[in-house]
Amino acid sequence: HAQVVKSGFLPNVFLANTLISMYVKCGAIKYARQVFDTMPERDVISWTTIISGYTQHGYCKESLKLFYQMQLGCVKPDNVAFVSVLKACVSLFELEWGKQIHAHIIKSGHESDIIVGSTLVDMY
Repeated sequence: HAQVVKSGFLPNVFLANTLISMYVKCGAIKYARQVFDTMPERDVISWTTIISGYTQHGYCKESLKLFYQMQLGCVKPDNVAFVSVLKACVSLFELEWGKQIHAHIIKSGHESDIIVGSTLVDMY
């Protein structure tokens, strides 16, 4: 990470997303968030990677907060983001939030995705 910074490759969105993913996979969610927070531009991959990382590591409330921030920033969630936040809802026993996300899934046309559908079944 330090070498990438020294080389001047940041703020490259692709490299920043790769760093976030690396830190998430290593369980270093704090460092993943630092990279995310310093990104001048974020794409759907940036958001989805940090959201799924928080869910995977049990920080489900933060995952949901980021999901809503993602939408406020006009970034459209992909199926992986939807699966991650649905899993967060399951972990938090938040059926009402899950229902709201389900409605958003329908509006955005992701209800036909098999993995999203399976996660919805798990939630209900």
